[in-house]
Order: sequence, then structure tokens, then C-alpha cells
Amino acid sequence: MSIDIEQARAFMTAHARVLDRRRFEATLQDSDIARQAIAGGLEAYRNADGGYGWGLEPDLRAPESQPAAALHAFEALAAAGPRTSPHAVGLLEWLAEVSLDDGGLPFALPMAEPAACAPFWAEADPTESSLQITAAVAAQAHRAARWDDTIRSHPWLDRATGYCFEQIRRIEEPPFAYVLSFSLQLLDITAGTDPEAQELLEHLMQFVPSDGALPVVGGAPGETVHVSSEPGLPLFELLDPRAIDDGLDRLESAQLPDGGWPVDFTSYSEAAALEWRGYTTANAVASLLLNGRL
Repeated sequence: MSIDIEQARAFMTAHARVLDRRRFEATLQDSDIARQAIAGGLEAYRNADGGYGWGLEPDLRAPESQPAAALHAFEALAAAGPRTSPHAVGLLEWLAEVSLDDGGLPFALPMAEPAACAPFWAEADPTESSLQITAAVAAQAHRAARWDDTIRSHPWLDRATGYCFEQIRRIEEPPFAYVLSFSLQLLDITAGTDPEAQELLEHLMQFVPSDGALPVVGGAPGETVHVSSEPGLPLFELLDPRAIDDGLDRLESAQLPDGGWPVDFTSYSEAAALEWRGYTTANAVASLLLNGRL
């Protein structure tokens, strides 16, 4: 199997938002200019309170700062590394302000205008901590912290990680697919230096089927989360090698005739549908390159 990079680039040019086009090009060029452009691309989504909004999470288009947007901001900063952002501290301070007493983040915060926002964002309870979103944000913050000591040493990250570890330790039956996936991502990026994370990673592996496929209960028909990791990280060593190869085969063969990759979940606006495909295409190419498939 092989993919058509030029077709993928054409799809990104035609349909993807600038931030994902920059991530795509940085994957292929690996230049400081490209990485700087990723960090710069976040500026349009940043609010005065230090957080991010404005549709940085494609199905959460409201302008207010949101935890889900923080996830994508840290994800972009991780891709931009070793280039760092002077606004990372402001984001961490905002996260500290909106975290609840137990150290967790609410799934979403109130929004004045929920037009084109997914109902699970618009209807979230802002008074209840969510392991799903807290683990997702913390995982990407830890990834960005590989390049930025100000993120690594900030009290919010330690407190949020502690909240997640406590909640993960209490899991005794298969959790919702996205809860499991984001929890695994957090433990994967921290287990190399934290024995507790390694222990919890092994604890969660009992809920991961041999093929790594986690059906999303209540999601779109066929919506499935596929557990994956990066070579050299602890989770990669725990996954069935056949599942890893099958997953890469599936990813490699999923490129559509228009050059982009599909998504299997529901989008809540036409803009979000294309933005998710651009985001997914950038991620697919990065994953294939990282695993020696390009």
C-alpha cells in the first residue's frame, strides 16, 4: 500500500484550516519556520483570559475559552516543539482558574451562543469534573512539556494529573471509549518517568481488546476509537504487534480519492466536517511517517 502525498497536500490546500495546513507541512518539512508557524497559528483562537476558543475544537464554535480548545492548543504546541509559545503560561493559569475543587476540569463551560456546537458541549454540566476532558488536556500538556519547562513545572499540570490518576485507579469496568482512550494517552506519555502511571497503564490494559478497537456506545454508526501509541512509548510495547500493523494498514488504505482521510463521527456544521477531515489528514500523515510507512 502507499499514499499519495501530493493528493493529500491538494486536499489540505483546498479544504483544511490554516493551523492544520501548517501542521501538515511541518510534518513533511521539519523546519523551524514551519514549527514557528504552528505556534503562530494559534493566535487567532486565543482569548484575553489566556484560554482558547473560536472553534479551535471544530464542533465547539463558540468564542469563549473552553477546556476542549486547550486540548488542541497543547496539541499544536507539542507539534511545534522545540519551538515554544510565550502564551503557554497564560493558558495554564486559565486552566487553574476554571478547574474544580477536586483538580478536574468540567467537560465544557457555559457559552452565550451555542450555534453549531455539538449538544454534548452545549449541554455539559460546568459544576462536574470530567475524567475524559481532564485526561485529554493533561495528556497533550505533557506532550508539549517535553519542549517547555514552564509547562512541565506548572502546578496545574501536577494537580490535574493527580486527579486523573485517582479517577483511573477507581475504574473497575470497561469505561466509555473516549474516557479509556484519553486516559491511556495520559498514562502513555507519563509512564516512562512515573511508576504510578505505569501501574495504572497496566491496570487499564485489561479493558483494551486485542485488536485495540473501542466501539463508541451511542456514537455514529461504526464510530470506533482505535488505541494507538508511538514507537518508544510504554503503551506501544503493551499493544499486540498485529493490532499495530493492522491499524497502520487500515490508516494507509483509508485515503479517499480527494486526497484526504475520512472521519467516522458526526459533525455539527459543514465547516466542522471539513475541519475535522483536515485535522485527521494531518494526523494520519504524521502517524504514518512516524511509523516508517512514508
